[in-house]
Formats: sequence, C-alpha cells, structure tokens
Amino acid sequence: MMVYTHTDIGHGRSENQDSVDFALLEDAVFAVVCDGMGGSNAGREASSRAVAIIKERIVKSYRSDYDSNKIRNLLVAAVKTANAVVYDLGSAVPEWNGMGTTCVASLVRNGLVHTVNVGDSRAYLVTHEIKQITRDHSMVMNLYERGDITKEELKNHPKRNVITRAVGVAENVEPDYFENELPPNGAVILCTDGLSNYCDEGLMFRMTKDMSSEELPNALVQTALDNGGGDNITAAVIR
Repeated sequence: MMVYTHTDIGHGRSENQDSVDFALLEDAVFAVVCDGMGGSNAGREASSRAVAIIKERIVKSYRSDYDSNKIRNLLVAAVKTANAVVYDLGSAVPEWNGMGTTCVASLVRNGLVHTVNVGDSRAYLVTHEIKQITRDHSMVMNLYERGDITKEELKNHPKRNVITRAVGVAENVEPDYFENELPPNGAVILCTDGLSNYCDEGLMFRMTKDMSSEELPNALVQTALDNGGGDNITAAVIR
C-alpha cells in the first residue's frame, strides 16, 4: 500500500492552516491530516506541530508485533502527546491562546484500518460503497443525532464549522478510535472539512473507483475548488 496526498489554500483563506504527512512503516502505512484554527499563524502552527509530533511518535514507537490493542494505544497516546504540546504553546504565547487543530489519522496493516479522530476532519472507507469511518465532533452533528435537524440541513447549517472537540484547546483530549476491515481493492481517504463540505460522498466514491491513487488526491482537491473551495482543502489517500 502507498499514501498519496495533496493540499491547497482554497479560494477563501489567506493562509493554509491544514497539514498532512505520512510514513511507510515496515509492514504498515500511516497518514495524518490536521486542520488548524487560531489567528496570528496559530492555526498553522497547531496543525503542523500536531502532525509532526504524531508522526514522530508513530515512527519511533510502532513495532510489527503490535496487536490491535497496542496499535490503538499508540495512536491515542500520539494524539494526546500532540494535545499537550499544542496546549502548552497556546498557554505560553499570548497571541496563540486558544489555538487548536482537528486531527484524523489512520494506520493500515494486514487488511485492518486503525483510525483516531478529534474534531470534524474525516476518514472514509471506500469498498463497494463509501462509508464515513469517523464521527464528527461538531455542533451540527450533535443537533443531527438529537433529531433537531435533517441530514440536508446539517450540510448547510450556519454553525457547521463549530467543533466540540479539538487538539490543544484543553489540557486533556479524548480521541475516538475505530477499527475497520479493508479489502484488497479498498481505499481510505482522510480529509479536512474543506473537502467534505465541497465534494459529496457519491462523487468521492466514483472518483476513487475511476482514478489511479496518484491522481486521486489532486482530483478531489480540484473538485472542491471547482465547487467553491471556500476553505483550505486537504486529502490523503491510502491504497
């Protein structure tokens, strides 16, 4: 398996506060995507620091004899380490106070996808269908799950960018963890809301089926740009 990534500033932002990276491990692949928030470069700093810390922790600590429980613990611990560093930075630098970032990361090995997330950056599993692996930590998701708004209203709600959990905003954070089977012809897409808000799942599915892995991240980002692209846009494809 390989990882292919692409990121773009989009049409509506003055800087790209998204960050993405990946690692090829001895018997696994790993990718992480973060979407920063905060003024005075704080969002960019939060996302880039989080990506670097999480990747470093995975690369240094992962072992091929880890079972699923150890992989889960490693992913969760990596995100919590990033949380502590970003929180301390925000506390130490006045103009960075309140800085934070979303995070979604997947490690794929032996037909299993191990995923953690905080915030509204997403992981999708593409097989004979497309399925969102992660659950958004957002105000509109809470409203939707309570039955207060419909799925269509969720997509266009004025508060859709308000997240309820982020890396670095509080002293502690609890990532969600998911484990999914990945068939040989399957793919995993990690993305920020700059993609998921401007490219619907049906189109993502068709593009994943029709395009090579190398082409897909750029094409997904370009589709979001063509559909308005009002935010930073990032995609990582594992296949």
